[in-house]
Amino acid sequence: MNIAVKRLPAAEGLPLPAYATELAAGADVCSAEEHNLAPGAWVAVGTGLAFEIPAGAEIQVRPRSGLAARQGVTVLNAPGTIDADYRGELRVLLINHGREPFIITRGMRIAQLVVAPVTRAAFSEARRLSETARGEGGFGSTGR
Repeated sequence: MNIAVKRLPAAEGLPLPAYATELAAGADVCSAEEHNLAPGAWVAVGTGLAFEIPAGAEIQVRPRSGLAARQGVTVLNAPGTIDADYRGELRVLLINHGREPFIITRGMRIAQLVVAPVTRAAFSEARRLSETARGEGGFGSTGR
């Protein structure tokens, strides 16, 4: 699948999203900005990129495991969804769950992008739902 990427002025000189290995599911995307992210704080980090995603697809914005494991920095709304009809700049909402400030530098790989198919549903109101063994049990009810 081909996805057109528009490089905005902030991304001049930065790479387009790229897969780090031959079988990687996510393509790394870089920051076009610099931030000092305090513990407990979050920020929408600009990438300087806009995308033309084909109808029937989305881009999921996911955390980079290394940032999460080493610094406690992750994508706040993971996975974030970039819809096919959005043409603005991709901004990655990062949060610092770590104990130390985290410096985001221009060109740093901050998230990974996964292209996924979209299935749309028709929602219809019902007076009752079919019965299941689980029933209304939620929030850990199957682990008891």
